[in-house]
Amino acid sequence: MTCKDCCTLAIHKDHRIADMCNIAKVHRDAMKEALVCAQEVTSKLTKAIDANDKMAEQVETTREDTTLIITQAFEQLHQTIEERKKTLLSEMEAIALSKTTALTLHKEQLIKMQDEIGHYTEMTSHILQTHTDYEMTHGLLSQEAKVKEMYCVKVACMTSKGERCPYGGLQVKAELRPKSHDEAVVPGEVEDHGDGTYTITLTPQTAGPHQLLITMDGQHLQNSPCDLDVRRLHQYNTLCDPEHVINCNGGPSGIAIHDKGDIYVACWRDHSIHVFDQAGQQKRTIEVDNRRTVPANVWSIWVWSGTIEEFPSFVIVDQRDRLIVSDSRNNRVVILDQAGTWLLTIIGNVTGSHAFLEPRGLALDPQGNIHLAACGSNSIKVFTPDGTYVRSYGDAKFPTGIVIDEEGYSLVNERAGYCLSIFDPQGKKIHTVGNLNNPDGFMLDPKSGSLYVANCGANTVLKYCM
Repeated sequence: MTCKDCCTLAIHKDHRIADMCNIAKVHRDAMKEALVCAQEVTSKLTKAIDANDKMAEQVETTREDTTLIITQAFEQLHQTIEERKKTLLSEMEAIALSKTTALTLHKEQLIKMQDEIGHYTEMTSHILQTHTDYEMTHGLLSQEAKVKEMYCVKVACMTSKGERCPYGGLQVKAELRPKSHDEAVVPGEVEDHGDGTYTITLTPQTAGPHQLLITMDGQHLQNSPCDLDVRRLHQYNTLCDPEHVINCNGGPSGIAIHDKGDIYVACWRDHSIHVFDQAGQQKRTIEVDNRRTVPANVWSIWVWSGTIEEFPSFVIVDQRDRLIVSDSRNNRVVILDQAGTWLLTIIGNVTGSHAFLEPRGLALDPQGNIHLAACGSNSIKVFTPDGTYVRSYGDAKFPTGIVIDEEGYSLVNERAGYCLSIFDPQGKKIHTVGNLNNPDGFMLDPKSGSLYVANCGANTVLKYCM
């Protein structure tokens, strides 16, 4: 056995071959361990490389997702900016259009004002040169008019010498304005006769105080504006069947019309006041402890106390703001001021034509006279505001209530006659509404002209239209 080192070097050393073999074995074992370690490291590196690849994929995915999110966000932001830009541009256009329109309208108004001033200047120069005035040649035919009846006024253009202008063509305008602002203005129709005269025709639609305004070329006539009282023309002879029946249990006895149109019905049996609208639908009920309580803000009220022995029975307020009260128990009428101070007494227990029994309903005629429904005397007694007896009228059966319209017609409730009678201003009976059941209170609506009757025995309120 030879040593490879010795053979190689041609030098033989004295050593043991066995030691050399052990060294080789050690090296082999070390190499094996290194190989195992390298394999383990290789496995870990493979796992690390796989993890790195996965992380790279995640980074790529995150990059793509982030890119998409950023892209979408900027696209949405860009869309929002575009929409806002369009909105702002649209608003700017609208503002510019509005300003332009306003400026154009203002310019037109200025031009119109300029034209009107020029026309006024020209008209003033014409008046100064011709000394012409505008007058009503016939004035107002009457200071009273009727609802839905034609009302005519004739006007003319006159010179300062009292001569009529021989030409027409002036701009004449007329209108009838209700003093109640809730009602519409009535325009007038103008007929130009071509000789300086003009006929104005108007048709009032509502009752009450009005103002008549007439202008010529923008200049008011000497008597314009003037007051005009429009009265309602009641066609009592057409009263027959009620237009509407309102059911009202509880014994309806008194009626009042609110200035807004609601109907207040006082019921003696259930001690309450029922409120209805114009269509007859009940809106509410007012419970009261005293039958003499009445709703406020009504056109006119009369109150039944429940029995004729109690005081007061009926009450009204006259033009002097005095309270006129009927005292059925003592057969008298007393007049009080607003503080309740006794001013005047009209005695019924006397002899003569002015005597009366059981005074009940009260009303005032257009002259301010007091009309008293004396149910115990079956007649109506008339007294002046100072209590002086004037006359009697009406052969009525137990009259308990009375209402007088603006023309002086009296509506009298004949409870024992089961009817409502109408008397003209002279006291002549002209019409009767029958087939009633213990009629009690009743009321004329000053706006619509409708007549409401408390048909107590039938627990209804009847509405009649005229």
